[in-house]
Amino acid sequence: MKKYSIVLFDLDGTLSDPKVGITKSVQYALQKIGIVEENLNKLETFIGPPLQVSFREIYGLDDVQIQQAIAYYRERFIQIGMYENKLYQNISLLLEYLRKEGYQLAIATSKPTVFAEKILQYFNLEDFFDLVAGSNLDGTRSAKGEVIAFVREHFDEVNIDQFIMIGDRKYDIVGAHENQMDSIGVTYGYGSLDELTDVQATYIVNSVNELQEIFNRLG
Repeated sequence: MKKYSIVLFDLDGTLSDPKVGITKSVQYALQKIGIVEENLNKLETFIGPPLQVSFREIYGLDDVQIQQAIAYYRERFIQIGMYENKLYQNISLLLEYLRKEGYQLAIATSKPTVFAEKILQYFNLEDFFDLVAGSNLDGTRSAKGEVIAFVREHFDEVNIDQFIMIGDRKYDIVGAHENQMDSIGVTYGYGSLDELTDVQATYIVNSVNELQEIFNRLG
């Protein structure tokens, strides 16, 4: 294995489990526009991709409806939803280890940057990260490949083979491929082993402890 120096983390489904906050906020938004969805498990598919993509692909909303749904989603998410969230076990220990070993860490998420920053602050994780990169509130820079490209530009003095992206969904791995970057798919989030295998993640792990083991071997 080769040595990396810049480690990019997805947020939802990789550092923390946001299921309750995201699904209930989506449910609230749908109800506001006249769609009743009782099954929160069905709304797990909203965890990972940009909201506008999910509202369009899953519920067939048009551009106007999507903007309204996102506004309603944020009403609840800002007040309640972002805090209905929990860290995966041993995440803090992993981040401490990586920083001690000299890695630079960045967040690369499709969630708006301002929300990602608040969530990191809520979990007291903000000091671990050199950069928090997400989408803009107007919906631009929401594709994962665009977010990863933004991180690359921030560390433009570092060769691309020194970067690695960690995430739980195909969007994370595809975004890494688009930027000629290696990747680690994690199955403890919301993407399946088949999903991560199909998009050819460089490595696949099943737990936070296995993530640390990879970096131990890179040592």
